Amino acid sequence: MFEQLKNKIHPWFSNDIGIDLGTSNTLVYLKGKGIVVTEPSVVAVNQKTSQVVAVGAVAKQMLGRTPGHLIAVRPLVEGVVSDFEATEEMLAYIINRAQNMSKKLLGPRAIIGVPSSITNVEIRAVKDAAQNAGAREVHIVEESMLAALGIRLPIKEAIGSMIVDIGGGNTDIAIISLGGIVRSKNLRIAGDKLDQDIIAHVRSEFKMLIGEKTAESVKMAIGSVIEGGGHLEAAIRGRDLITGLPREVVITDSDIREAISTSIDTLIESVREVLETTPPEILSDIMRSGIVLVGGGAQLKGLDSLLSQWLKVPVIIADDPLTAVARGTGVILENPHAHTDVFLDHDDDLS
Repeated sequence: MFEQLKNKIHPWFSNDIGIDLGTSNTLVYLKGKGIVVTEPSVVAVNQKTSQVVAVGAVAKQMLGRTPGHLIAVRPLVEGVVSDFEATEEMLAYIINRAQNMSKKLLGPRAIIGVPSSITNVEIRAVKDAAQNAGAREVHIVEESMLAALGIRLPIKEAIGSMIVDIGGGNTDIAIISLGGIVRSKNLRIAGDKLDQDIIAHVRSEFKMLIGEKTAESVKMAIGSVIEGGGHLEAAIRGRDLITGLPREVVITDSDIREAISTSIDTLIESVREVLETTPPEILSDIMRSGIVLVGGGAQLKGLDSLLSQWLKVPVIIADDPLTAVARGTGVILENPHAHTDVFLDHDDDLS
């Protein structure tokens, strides 16, 4: 009786929010309003005062440009908390932004997406950071499951579905059936690794040092994994490693393909490994429905075609792949009691 009363009262005083806590970007879904916050996962800290100066887009502009006493950091590395205090500050900022859009007296109930390889200690770190940032109640769900919910895959049915979530810090590969993950693999090859590959290639081939933002920009502008679509090129600027002076060079799409080829090969091989250990009945389902790509990395030109070519399975890029995980939190928030089986933290009662 008390639980039923509490369930009726809480929505009047508390928001329900979903958080896609990514290495590169953090998205917030507010129940009844949709995705209300999309911010880079970056925090700028004044080392003299230990105070946070900026969060999100403003802090990202500071990357590589800060004076000695300011430092711009990514509080999440490979999808997990690496700097607890910075993560807490970032969560407090985005939770407050969501709260201000729909003012309620109590802190929100939060659904947070995490990589499939996360440990119990890392789950506790995420929960503690969110609760310290003002969340009344926190539940943790694997990002691959949230993404599947977000793009409306039939995960509760006796049908096998395969999803590959290529984020900033990690890639989640998962086979889902009957509301659970049948096979999965998490690897540290994703958007950030590809950026580092480009930086290393430019350093080796052009004897020039470029920053992460430059590498990311050129990857998004001309990056591709297969030939075709015309010759693409872009000018990049950095520091000449021989003279130490500023320099500009022109880089082509073939340079990007060469730079990221080893990482892409590892990604393809990892997807193949998951398929090779999948039960035959589920494999036949996947051959019919295809592999679905989500996350920012899904937008890399030609990746779907290359995967399909090597794996002999249809590969589809989800509509609006960047928001799939955040939309999945929204599906759970609409009917949380129907999805308690996907929570990684069953020790807490859903109120």
